[in-house]
Amino acid sequence: MSHTESTVAESESGQRLDRYLAGNMRDISRSTLQRLIRKGHVTVGERVITQPSYRIRSNQRVSCLLPEEEGLVPKAIDLDILYEDDFIVVINKQPGLIVHPGAGQNAPTLVEGLLVNRDLPIDDDPTRPGIVHRLDKDTSGTIVVAKTAEAMHSLKEQFAARTVHKLYIAKVEGSVNEEEGMIDAPIGRDPANPRRMAINPQGRSAQTEFRVLKRSTDSSLLMVHLRTGRTHQIRIHMRYINHSIIGDMLYGHAGTRLMLHAWRLEFTHPQTGEYMSFSAPVPPEFAIPQEISLDDMANDLHF
Repeated sequence: MSHTESTVAESESGQRLDRYLAGNMRDISRSTLQRLIRKGHVTVGERVITQPSYRIRSNQRVSCLLPEEEGLVPKAIDLDILYEDDFIVVINKQPGLIVHPGAGQNAPTLVEGLLVNRDLPIDDDPTRPGIVHRLDKDTSGTIVVAKTAEAMHSLKEQFAARTVHKLYIAKVEGSVNEEEGMIDAPIGRDPANPRRMAINPQGRSAQTEFRVLKRSTDSSLLMVHLRTGRTHQIRIHMRYINHSIIGDMLYGHAGTRLMLHAWRLEFTHPQTGEYMSFSAPVPPEFAIPQEISLDDMANDLHF
C-alpha cells in the first residue's frame, strides 16, 4: 500500500475533497478517489474523512493511502449469453454474481468470466473493463457490456442521456393499493451508514415508475421502469413507499433471494444504429401468472 501527502494551497481552499485529490493525482479517476474516501483511506489533518464533498481549507495536510491494485484474472464461469457481436455482449446475469471486482471480495465476477475469451476496453477504472452500467450482486437479469472503446463511449452516453429503456420485475412486501404510480424522491448516501443509500433531500433526482401485475394479501408483483439510474434506486424507492423488495437484507428483510430481475433492456446499437431490445427470462420463483403477457403489459404502459 502506497501513501501520498500534500498541503492545501490558499487557491485550493474551499474545494471538495474529491476534486482536490483528482487535481493532485491525475493518474487516478475521480470515481476511484471517491471510493477510497468512503472506505476511510483519506485523512485531513488528524481526521479520517469519508465524505467526498468535504470542503478543505488552506494549509490542511491531506493524506491518501493507495491499496496495491490487483490485476484482473480471467476465470471460467457459466454465463448465459443472450446476444454477442464484435461490439457488445448481452448477458442474463444470475443472482449472486458480482459484476466487477471490489474490495473485500474474492469470488469470480462477470468481468473475469468474460475475459476468458474476450478483450474488453478499459476506460477510467481498470477493474471495470467494458462496464457501462451494473446490476447489484443479488439482482438477476439483463446487462450489456462493451467490447470496444467506441462502443463503451456510445453506451455510456446513452445511459447518461437516459435514452436506454430499462424494465424490471419486482416482488415486494405487502399489497400495493395503486394500480400504477411514479415515485419521485432524491437519493443520496445515508449519512448514518455510508454503505447504504437513502432518500436524501441533498441527493440526486430519482424517478421510478411501477405497475402492479398481481397482488395478494402479503405481496405484490410489479413491473418497474427506471427513469433514472441511481445506486439501489428501486430498492430505496420501494422501501420509501413501505413495500420493500422481498429478500432485501440491506433495506428490508432477509430471504431466499432478492426478488428483483432486470427483465428488459433497450438501447441503440453503438455501431449499426439499430434500436435493440433484449429480455432475460423471468426466474420461476417470481411465479408470473400464465394469463399475464409481459410483452403486452410493457406495450400498454406509458413508460
